Amino acid sequence: MSELWYQLKKNKIAMCGLIMTGILIIVAITAPWVAPYDPYKMAPDARLAGPSLAHLFGTDQFGRDILSRIIYGSRISLQVGLISVGLSVVAGTIIGVVAAYYGKWVDAALSRLTDVMFSFPDILLALVIMAILGPSLTNLMIAVGIVYTPIFARIARGAVLSIKNSLYIEAARSMGISNIKIMWRHILPNSLAPLIVQVTLSFAFAILAEAALSFLGLGVSPDTPSWGIMLNEGKSWMETAWWIAVFPGIAITLAVFSFNVMGDGLRDALDPRLKNESA
Repeated sequence: MSELWYQLKKNKIAMCGLIMTGILIIVAITAPWVAPYDPYKMAPDARLAGPSLAHLFGTDQFGRDILSRIIYGSRISLQVGLISVGLSVVAGTIIGVVAAYYGKWVDAALSRLTDVMFSFPDILLALVIMAILGPSLTNLMIAVGIVYTPIFARIARGAVLSIKNSLYIEAARSMGISNIKIMWRHILPNSLAPLIVQVTLSFAFAILAEAALSFLGLGVSPDTPSWGIMLNEGKSWMETAWWIAVFPGIAITLAVFSFNVMGDGLRDALDPRLKNESA
């Protein structure tokens, strides 16, 4: 961890992404205390008010404070990212490790399953799953988790294939250690580096997916402060109240940017070839 932190500190852009991600997490956790207004409270006398000292990001067509809704929207985005990526990491890693370790027909069957899922565009597959399950926040997280499971399965499979014939794995087999223990104690810990990088990148994709599905009306309920719903509401007011859509769009952009550059920095810090070149 000390070596990882040393390598990460040398990447200024990655550190910028790490700081921005930390700020986003802190804002989401402290939303009830840092939000200046109730995100659900309507104020008809202040509807469509432009950015001012009273409302830094203005108000929407119902008089709700845009800044407060963006702050609370960060909780929805991080919740979707955390749960959906967690589901995809667990399911995808299990599929990839089992397929690569056992090989033969197990590898063929699981690999064909992931290939079928890869054949569909991400948003299209999520739309199909949401159409089957129905629109809700829980179903949205399940749909996003299913969509990104093949990515982790393929990464885990590739990592395991490169180490499953190593001498320490053969030594563990010769000692009579069960396959489950070998995969858990020896193979999985040595395959975590690419998975960790993919987790940060998938967080950015999950935020985009949540915003896109909510924009299409397949996410959370319409009154919930979600960045995608705010974009959907703001598109009809772009000419008269540009701030309704612009500020949520900026929030999505900054969140995705921070996770992407942090993921790139982690990839560079965990790649031994890049560390050797810098040395």
